[in-house]
Amino acid sequence: MKPPRLPLPTRDGVGPSCVGLAHGPWPTIAEFLVERFPAITREAWLERIAAGDVIDEHHVPVTVQRRYESPLRVYYYRTLDAEVTIPFEEQVLFQDDQLVVVDKPPFLPVTPTGKYLQQSLLVRLKRKLKLDDLVPLHRIDRSTSGLVLFSVRPETRGAYQAMFPQRRIAKHYEAVVPWQDGVSSVPEVYRSRLVDDEHFMRVKEEPGEPNSETRIVVREARGGQALLQLSPVTGRKHQLRVHCMALGMPIVNDPIYPVLMPENTDDFDKPLQLLAKSVAFLDPVTGDLRNFTSPRSLSLAPR
Repeated sequence: MKPPRLPLPTRDGVGPSCVGLAHGPWPTIAEFLVERFPAITREAWLERIAAGDVIDEHHVPVTVQRRYESPLRVYYYRTLDAEVTIPFEEQVLFQDDQLVVVDKPPFLPVTPTGKYLQQSLLVRLKRKLKLDDLVPLHRIDRSTSGLVLFSVRPETRGAYQAMFPQRRIAKHYEAVVPWQDGVSSVPEVYRSRLVDDEHFMRVKEEPGEPNSETRIVVREARGGQALLQLSPVTGRKHQLRVHCMALGMPIVNDPIYPVLMPENTDDFDKPLQLLAKSVAFLDPVTGDLRNFTSPRSLSLAPR
């Protein structure tokens, strides 16, 4: 069944955002929006409302005088005054009626978040491919490069999304890490329990029943570095990065582990050396065996 039409269409690659109106004391919807989103000025909200860019779930425009109603969902367009341009381009590797497979560059988030809107992979693709219903089937970190799969059709999206929690998709990554010949060693399988850290950007290990598992193969080691193949069995946040750090070999150029770098300190000349290299799965809709590989590659530092 096709999902209901949203009150606002996709515009310039950006779909409408939604906020729920919970029980509260606000006299009007406009007053709620001004208080709920302090980063957006009152004048900006009034301009959006006057332009008809704030609509409720029943497709009724919000006016400045409209009284606050709860429960109700309100839709609006998120905008940013300025964005840092990510100077790298994505590459569409495959496209059919069901799937789009893209090779993502580093530093580009998969979906809009924080200070990134137009400079997100999803919005770029919606503009480029003219596919308003495009939705990512999974995520990789903004710092990570490599393969990302997108669903084209809402009717078949659930079948593809189910592959991930059911572990019916094989994913392989590459990573460059520090290495000391004769000292460094890694297990073939590493398991640990990952939980949220005190800082929302990070996760950490703690004692207890493992909830994460990574298979590790050393592909090459020389000159103080090693090239690893990392195959996550589970899909926990930052799993590969934390597992490598726990083994004493944090991934080269990692801005979060072991030290969280300050915001706005991206160095485009030093991307994280973590690549989502390949995915393989039996297509749940067509029955075909799918196998995709990123054209990118990681290499060890020159001798």
